[in-house]
Amino acid sequence: MQMVYYVPPINLLGKGCLKQAAGELNAMGFKKAFISTDRFLTENGTVRKVTDMLKEIGIDYVVFNEAKPNPTIHNVENGLDILKSENCDVVISIGGGSPQDCGKAIAILATNGGHIKEYEGVNKSHNKCLPVIAITTTAGTSAEVTINYVITDEDRHVKMIMVDSNSLATMTVNDPELMVSMPASLTAATGMDALTHAIEAVVAKGSNDVTDATALYAIEQIFKFLPDAVRDGNDIEAREQMCYACYLNGIAFSNAGLGNVHAMAHQLGGLYDLPHGVCNAMLLPVVEEENAKYAPEKFRVIASHIGFNTEGKSDLECVDYVIRQIRILSEEVGIPKSLKEVGVLNPDFGTLADNAMKDACAGANPVYFDKETLIRLFQKIN
Repeated sequence: MQMVYYVPPINLLGKGCLKQAAGELNAMGFKKAFISTDRFLTENGTVRKVTDMLKEIGIDYVVFNEAKPNPTIHNVENGLDILKSENCDVVISIGGGSPQDCGKAIAILATNGGHIKEYEGVNKSHNKCLPVIAITTTAGTSAEVTINYVITDEDRHVKMIMVDSNSLATMTVNDPELMVSMPASLTAATGMDALTHAIEAVVAKGSNDVTDATALYAIEQIFKFLPDAVRDGNDIEAREQMCYACYLNGIAFSNAGLGNVHAMAHQLGGLYDLPHGVCNAMLLPVVEEENAKYAPEKFRVIASHIGFNTEGKSDLECVDYVIRQIRILSEEVGIPKSLKEVGVLNPDFGTLADNAMKDACAGANPVYFDKETLIRLFQKIN
């Protein structure tokens, strides 16, 4: 089997690894950094840890902290204007998926020009993006290590999915010490997002032995350590293990693809501005139960990695075990079970289904879902 495997060239992982970034950055010779982040991380002191480091090594910077939880075209345009006016030669993204995606989009436009709408889809850019140093503060989205980014079109209320090898970061920093102040609800949502990435990577049509190896290990670690990280945000071992899981499932799905959990979750987020991780968590057992009808062997492997003795067991028993364990974990970490619980009282199932069918992630699902199937699955979380 031939394959292309995309991984950022430099990846710093583990407790205290932010300190190592100074030496790496200093050697790269950048003059001025554009920092993509959000207001919360600016106010809680996380961004200052990075800017203090930049001051020590003599790199100037400008802070752009307007990234919304679902970053928009407007965010990207504003950020690009600042990057150009300040003559920045590197993007440093600090945060979870939103600042990372916003930073990637700005970095792509900085070297390719045009409008961000032109890059929706697969490998639409021609030039490598401006160098991106991706510093993550959540163990879940894996946006720092992937070739994917997502930007919301405010006019269409649609999340645009970009899959582009030119957006791959130059260096990633995955330091659990930056995550200890993360609220339990965010830890839970991003952790379930990570689980979704890993399971979809295994189930995806593009999965292979290499991506399975990293995704299956990530699944084991998430089931083991996510509850501890949610219960006690200062549990540095749980945080660190979640960092490793996030990194591993990120490089897995970046190369294998995702599926209809993400294709559907993107529509809920775009139409109703809901947290991405929560949408994934609600949809994960529903969609995978449907996928298991067509790819039961995938769930036998997953079941064996999360503690189920599959010897002599039927495919149905293996599938039931996996789906049940997903639901148990989701409930344990406090994920809402329905759209009503997150304030969506009259969902437009037709529009959600139509848009999900067009989503770039849908093509990697092991089986095609028609509109009727998608509507039926959305209704299960109503």
